[in-house]
Amino acid sequence: MEKNYQNEVAKILINIESIKFSFKNPFRLTSGQKSPVYVDCRKIISHTKERNQILDYAEQYLKTNKIFFEILAGGETAGIPYASFLAERLQKPMIYIRKTPKGFGGNQQIEGNFNDNQKAILIEDLATDGGSKVIFIDALRKFNIKVSDIFVIFYYDIFDLSKTPLATLDVKIHYLCTWKNIIDILKKNEILSIKNIENLLFFLSEPEKWRQMNE
Repeated sequence: MEKNYQNEVAKILINIESIKFSFKNPFRLTSGQKSPVYVDCRKIISHTKERNQILDYAEQYLKTNKIFFEILAGGETAGIPYASFLAERLQKPMIYIRKTPKGFGGNQQIEGNFNDNQKAILIEDLATDGGSKVIFIDALRKFNIKVSDIFVIFYYDIFDLSKTPLATLDVKIHYLCTWKNIIDILKKNEILSIKNIENLLFFLSEPEKWRQMNE
C-alpha cells in the first residue's frame, strides 16, 4: 500500500471541497452550532476520477490489513453508496441499515439478505466521535450479525474514544484520512494562512471555547 495514501486522500477531499473552510462567516451545522469547517464526504460520489482513487485506496487498505468480513453493511444514508461501490469491487454481498425501522411493511431496519452469525463490516463516509455508529452496531448485533470493524473515509481522530459510547462496543475504526493529514496538506500547499490554520487547530481542540469567542 502506498505510504502517503492518507495525505493523497486529504488532498482529494480539499480539492473537491468535501472539506470547506469559512472563518469570517462560520457554517451553521444541523445542531445549530457554529463551525469554521464543514465536512461533506458525500460529494465524493459525484467526482468519478477522485471517487475511483479513494475506492482504490479503500480496497487496498482492506486487503493489506487482512480485515475479514463476509458482508458489507452501509449505514443510512451516506454509507450506502460506499458500501455499494466496495461490495461490487470485492464481489461480496451487501446490506444496509436504517437509523430506525421504516415503520411499515415488514418494519425492517436492515435491508437485504444476511445469515445468522455472518461477519459484517460497517461502512460509513466519516466518523467524528463514533457516537452515531452505535445505532448501526446495535442493530446489526440485534439481528445476530457479528461486527467488530468500522471503515470510513474520513475520521476526525480528535476525541478520546475511551470516553465515548463506542468504547463499550469492542469495535475498531479503520480510516483513510484524519485531520492531521488535512492540516499537513493545508500547510504544505499553503492553502490557508498560518493564522487560519491556528484558528482551525484551536477549534478542533476546544470547539466550545472557540464558539464562545465567535458568537
